[in-house]
This record gives sequence, structure tokens and C-alpha cells, in this order.
Amino acid sequence: MTRQAETKQDLSITESPSNFEDLDKMTVNELLTNINHEDAKVHVAVRKAIPEIEKLINQVLVRMQKGGRLFYLGAGTSGRLGVLDASEVPPTFGVPDTVVIGLIAGGETALRKAVESAEDDTTKAWNELEIFNINTKDSVIGIAASGTTPYVIGGLQKARENGILTGCITCNPKGPIVGVTEYPVVVVVGPEFVTGSTRLKAGTAQKMVLNMITTTLMIKLGRVKGNKMVNMQLTNKKLIERGTRMIVEELNIQREAARILLMEQGSVKKALEFYREHYK
Repeated sequence: MTRQAETKQDLSITESPSNFEDLDKMTVNELLTNINHEDAKVHVAVRKAIPEIEKLINQVLVRMQKGGRLFYLGAGTSGRLGVLDASEVPPTFGVPDTVVIGLIAGGETALRKAVESAEDDTTKAWNELEIFNINTKDSVIGIAASGTTPYVIGGLQKARENGILTGCITCNPKGPIVGVTEYPVVVVVGPEFVTGSTRLKAGTAQKMVLNMITTTLMIKLGRVKGNKMVNMQLTNKKLIERGTRMIVEELNIQREAARILLMEQGSVKKALEFYREHYK
């Protein structure tokens, strides 16, 4: 085996060379077509990981039903995706922002700018988790495309040592993160279009898995009725209109009456419960 072959073999999947050469010589159409071709592989890879995702969700759900919280740990793109998912749960499902919490190496500054060496600190994540008084009812999911991020791995190791449920979302089956978590989710999307740029396929895969995790958890926790977000926060006109429409469809009452009921009760769920208790 040549030295070049050895080096390539030692690389993680997410760091492997792109399947495409000379990107800088491609036309715009060629670039878009080839990126789209690579993106088409993502949903297939996620589908293959559904059994792993299911096992992780079932374990997290048991704990959340007892009042436990879900923490995400990540750095860079992975960390931003975790924070994004956590921040969208309260307005969508009407739960406090203390139910799903996203932590990113480097803190809030890292959401917009790279924070040098933040992801290399193996103790920082656990220190941050301790601020939240993390306990055995909680769950921690590490997000790391390569599966090698010290910030994430250090946090997961300490969490597991303290009897806390651990899971991960990674795109590298040989990453050390797989070995330190009880319920790893590995989504193998292959080399990136731009070599090593895991904001592409790996990021898309991570976002899809995060969507699946929190959406499924919230549905099973009773935050959705039928297929509707009956607990969403009424933070703007669009959402108020959506909530009004839900009530009209569910109760078959006049639109203005539905809107008044919604604004008085504060959520679609509470409005429906109030109406059925007092008018039927």
C-alpha cells in the first residue's frame, strides 16, 4: 500500500476528498447540478439510520415524560444547528425554553463568528452543563460531523460517568464519539462536494435528524393535536391567523369568535378546551 493510499484510508469519511475534481472550472449549472446530486444522497442515509434514531428517541422520551430535559452539545456548524433546533421548539410547541437547550463551543459569539480553539476544550461542555444542574432525568446529545470534537466528546464522557443518558449525531462511523455514547446515530453521507466542508451534506443530515428527534418527542409529549401545532406561541399576525383558522375548522364557529377565543385563552389547545367545557 502506498503512503498516499494509507493517508486516504486513515481519513474520516467527512474529511475524504470530494468525488468531484476541478470545481473552480465548472459552470454555475454544473456546480448546482452536482451539489444537488450529492444532496440527494442525504435522505437515503438518514432513512438507513432510522432504527438508531428510534432507539435514542425512545430513551429520551422516557426521561422527558418524567420532567427531564434534552441538551445538545456541538461546535461550529453542528453547534449552530443544535442551538437552532432548540430555539425553534418553544414557539412551535409552546414549551419553555428550558426543555430543549442547545450549547455551542464558544457561547453565543460562536453563533455568528468562529471562536478560536473553543472546540478543543474537553472540560468546558461539562462545566456549562453543570450550570444547569444537569441530572439523571436529563439527556445529552452530542452533534459532531467528524465525531472527533473534544468539546463534545468531553461533555458526553462526563455526562455518561454521571449516569446521564448520552446520544450523538455523527457522519463518521469510526469517530470516537460513537464509542463514548450509549445511543449513537450515524448517518453516512460520504465525502463532501467541497472536501471537508461539513456544512453541506453532513449539516443537512444533522438538521434532518434533529427535526425528527424534537418533532417526534413533542408529538409524543402531547404538544400536537392531529397534525396541528395547537400549542404554538402567538408571536405574530401569521400565527394568530393560523390559530384562528384551526379553531374555525375544529369548532365550526365564526372567524371573529374564534379569534377572540384564541386571544383570550392564549393558545389553540386552551381555546378548544375552554369552548368544549363551557359551550358544549
